[in-house]
Amino acid sequence: MKIRRSATVLAATAVIGAACAPVALAAESPSPSPSKALPSGLFGSTDPTYDGVWRQSLALLAQHTVGVKPAETAVDWLVGQQCESGAFAPYRADPSAKCDAKTLVDTNSTAAAVQALEALGGHGAAAGKAVAWLKSVQNKDGGWGYAAGGASDTNSTSVVIGALVASGEKPQQVLSKGGESPYQALRALSVPCDEDGGGAFAFQPDKKGNLAANADATAAGVLGSLGKGFVTESGKAAAEDSACADGGDKFTPEVGARGGSAYLASAVAKDGYLKSALAGAEDQPDHGNTADAVVALAAAGRTTESAKPLAWLEKNSRSWAAQSGPAAYAQLIFAAHTTGTNPRDFGGVDLVKQLGSSGPEGWNATVTDTAEPSKEKEQDEDGGVSVWWIIGVGLVGGMGIGFLISSRNKKQPKQ
Repeated sequence: MKIRRSATVLAATAVIGAACAPVALAAESPSPSPSKALPSGLFGSTDPTYDGVWRQSLALLAQHTVGVKPAETAVDWLVGQQCESGAFAPYRADPSAKCDAKTLVDTNSTAAAVQALEALGGHGAAAGKAVAWLKSVQNKDGGWGYAAGGASDTNSTSVVIGALVASGEKPQQVLSKGGESPYQALRALSVPCDEDGGGAFAFQPDKKGNLAANADATAAGVLGSLGKGFVTESGKAAAEDSACADGGDKFTPEVGARGGSAYLASAVAKDGYLKSALAGAEDQPDHGNTADAVVALAAAGRTTESAKPLAWLEKNSRSWAAQSGPAAYAQLIFAAHTTGTNPRDFGGVDLVKQLGSSGPEGWNATVTDTAEPSKEKEQDEDGGVSVWWIIGVGLVGGMGIGFLISSRNKKQPKQ
């Protein structure tokens, strides 16, 4: 929930899990044409068509998390993107025009906006309308897909859970017309213990109904199972009992989080990072998903296992973040926050400053660095592939929607 992440989130291929559905990855959105100037309040300089609201929401939430007061123009831009229904589309070039049936609103943009607006405060009405819309499009199985009515997926369900919690709702009490809760939807997307990747989460079932472990979806699923959003604190030490349990009362949200976090711990144990799911780049590191995994591991109480991927990010994420933009900086800030790491000296990089410089002027570091900013250290950079959570080009197949959600990135299958 990130998110799936890896938002930056995320346009390349299936995403956030095979996300055909929702989340596809994209190395970097194309630059807007010279004739189309970007809004002054928007974070980032690349085409916002598929991820404008997503990256804006993550950027504002990250600034708030580190004690920064965002520029008013940035907050106003996000609020102005909302449709009368309460939903948000990835980007509306002309927010003065009313949304209609052709406006491709989605659950991920809407849920991310809710998390940001609730954190900033003063926007309860807008957040409330957004949550009401999310409830109105809940699937019968208790979950959500990227687009209203689309098949439920782990990433979308989890980011909506984060929005519900941020708004004061109890996810277990948000029931669909079929009487199912979001947690029941996640349970159905958990890979059975006796199968490869048991305990992990799949993005969605494949055409035969089988579930394949997906690291990005698992990071999102862990946070969703814990009832957490993008910003969370380090959790209590993981339980010592079995990491995986199937069926009946044995499978609780806590068990789901434990099994998912155990899978992630194993996935990053060797190299310290998760690998890309993009064709031809399978041996390249996926920085965004790795950042999401750090958050999920720490939130689940696996702080020891989160240390290695966190150290890898501190050493190797500079060029990726610079290329990917505000959502990437936000993901790194979330990882730093959850692990108690200083985001103003993350491997020698001031993430707060870098994020602020990618957005409009006028932000105020209210809790700031009176100390001399540290000089950026020389570091080895593992080029890798720039991958955010961009979205749902998969949905496009069935609905004609392109979606970029996280970071939180959705690809499948993922190790």
